[in-house]
Amino acid sequence: MTPRAASERLVEYALDLIGDSRARVADVGTGSGAIAIAVARAAPRVEVWASDLSSPAVALARANLRRHGLGGRVFVRDGDLLEPLPGSFDLVLANLPYLPAASAAAHPELNGEPPDAVYAPGDGLGLYRRLLAQSAGRRRPRGAIAFQLHREVAAAAAA
Repeated sequence: MTPRAASERLVEYALDLIGDSRARVADVGTGSGAIAIAVARAAPRVEVWASDLSSPAVALARANLRRHGLGGRVFVRDGDLLEPLPGSFDLVLANLPYLPAASAAAHPELNGEPPDAVYAPGDGLGLYRRLLAQSAGRRRPRGAIAFQLHREVAAAAAA
């Protein structure tokens, strides 16, 4: 997928929250790994764990992180949301598909993007509902979650 301005805002939010501290970050639905790589490059004390359901996306993300020399701090796993990632996190980031599959005709500008990375069944928010439920037990006490939704960043603290 083509990185968008909202993805850049998500990275900026993450970096503002992390600062120069040590942190464990999850990047759920990593795709090409752009968010995981941007966070890791800008915050050298951060360890990033990324996941994606798409095996081709996982392979691409791994190739991209090798190109950036981040193999020791960014780890990419094939699987569903947080399930393949070990441990707890200071920050969970996500850029998941959220447009209802039925709305594809209304978005011709997205025709070149992988449909599974853009469209989701039903109202499009099922993956986000599942991620919110999963992340409740996987965020550290002062942890947060932030995701890209409708060109905006939505964020909440664990509390």
